[in-house]
Amino acid sequence: MKVAISLSCLAIFVIMLTIMVGFTPLRPVTAQNPPSPPSPGPDRQNNPDRQNNKDQKKDQKKQDPVKPPAEVPDSDQTIRLGTQVVNVLFSAQDKTNRYVNDLKQEEVEILENGVAQEIFTFKKEFDLPLTLSLLIDVSGSERYTLPLLKDAGGQFVDSVLRSGKDTAAVIKFEGEATVVQGLTSNPARVRKGLEEVSYVAPPPVSVFGGPTPPINGGSRQGGTSLWDSVVATCSDMLAGEPGRKTIILLTDGDDTTSRLKIGDAIDEALRAEVVIYAIGIGDPGFGGVNEGALKRLCESTGGRAVFPRRPRELDQAFIQLEQDLRQQYLLAYEPKNEAADGSFRKIEIRVGVRKEVKIRHRRGYYAPKG
Repeated sequence: MKVAISLSCLAIFVIMLTIMVGFTPLRPVTAQNPPSPPSPGPDRQNNPDRQNNKDQKKDQKKQDPVKPPAEVPDSDQTIRLGTQVVNVLFSAQDKTNRYVNDLKQEEVEILENGVAQEIFTFKKEFDLPLTLSLLIDVSGSERYTLPLLKDAGGQFVDSVLRSGKDTAAVIKFEGEATVVQGLTSNPARVRKGLEEVSYVAPPPVSVFGGPTPPINGGSRQGGTSLWDSVVATCSDMLAGEPGRKTIILLTDGDDTTSRLKIGDAIDEALRAEVVIYAIGIGDPGFGGVNEGALKRLCESTGGRAVFPRRPRELDQAFIQLEQDLRQQYLLAYEPKNEAADGSFRKIEIRVGVRKEVKIRHRRGYYAPKG
């Protein structure tokens, strides 16, 4: 009995010992360290400067802006660069003085000093801006016609001038030329300038006959400096202006005190590319109108002179000038003579297939010098 109890106790002890030996206590969870980065390769380890250069290049590529492609110049502009172009305005009329409006480029030939030129522009000219100077004689020979000239001239301005596009000026002259209204595109200002134009009385007559001698000996008051006034208008007002540069000259064509000659006036108009039109009217008591001088002045520049016989014909004279300004052709060419010698080049326009057509244009131009 005692032996059985002892064996039972021994068995229980062995079981308990076995359980105690096989039991493993739980350990607390600890944070794991992150994996270490891979070790640098041999290129990074052995050549740090080379790697720095690569990094700098990458940074520079990011900072440098992308350059736009270079512009290719237009081929036509390149061809035209440095070349001289001669523009010629002309009008055409048949033998009954009717305007010819159906000319074609292949019918027209232009010669410079007798040499045919190639036309690269030919068109009817309607829209080119007009730059106009009304040059008005206020000497004694115009005393009684001046009010009519001013009224008809005002109607002409209202009919011709396009506000905001064309420009006009008013200049009066006797011994000297005076600007009454500078170039403006406002017809109302031009009309006001015309209203301010007035007759200038000559100096008083001395006891010795003739005008009283001026104190300074150089005054031309009471005279008519027509040619000087044309030169001044072309060179000082119109030479640098764009568009169709035109002078409307209201005078009897009598010059008494100019220092320059009619040839100087024509040359200056040609240099400035100014076309001159004239309305020849004056007091018969002062010798009438010098038609020959006015025709020569106007026709040399491509314009014309009209001669109303009576004051009431003034309106019709201005209508003729307006028609001329609205019935023009424009052609352009590059001269074959490229010499910049300042020489005068004679221009001639021919319409070979229409013998009855009369062409009116400026007789030439002065080449640039330099």
